[in-house]
Amino acid sequence: MSKLPQLQGNSSFVNLKKSRNIMRKIIFLLFALNIFLKVSAQNVDELAVKAVLANQVSAWNKGNIDEFMKTYWNNDSLMFVGHGGITYGYLNTLNNYKKNYNDSAKMGKLFFTLLKMKKLSPEYYFVVGRWFLKRGPGDIGGIYTLLFRKIKNKWVIIVDHTS
Repeated sequence: MSKLPQLQGNSSFVNLKKSRNIMRKIIFLLFALNIFLKVSAQNVDELAVKAVLANQVSAWNKGNIDEFMKTYWNNDSLMFVGHGGITYGYLNTLNNYKKNYNDSAKMGKLFFTLLKMKKLSPEYYFVVGRWFLKRGPGDIGGIYTLLFRKIKNKWVIIVDHTS
């Protein structure tokens, strides 16, 4: 049995093939890393928005409306939509909360159930959930929709529709 003749430059061909395989692996790894970093950034933002909601519950259940309101955008353009209609502005919203929940019996214990959370962009999150107040004068609850915006690297509620 005779041997096939060796082609000159065969090692260059093999090296080129190895280089292409290495480049494909590098491109794949960079692509995977890019996806991982985007998912990680989204997870960080999602956790931050969830932390805002947890801070609301904690502040409310301590009877601290001022602390509860720190989760809202402190701006005249804040919009709150509730059973009384539309309220514009941080101070107007704060005053409505203080008027309607002026003692611990009316405030009760707040519970949230998160139903949907969607990142609309790096700057905005849309959140839907249920709220429930366990309280002496009678339990109440409903649905909320929130629009969060990342302002100065902090997630705040800029629109709240609670019914």
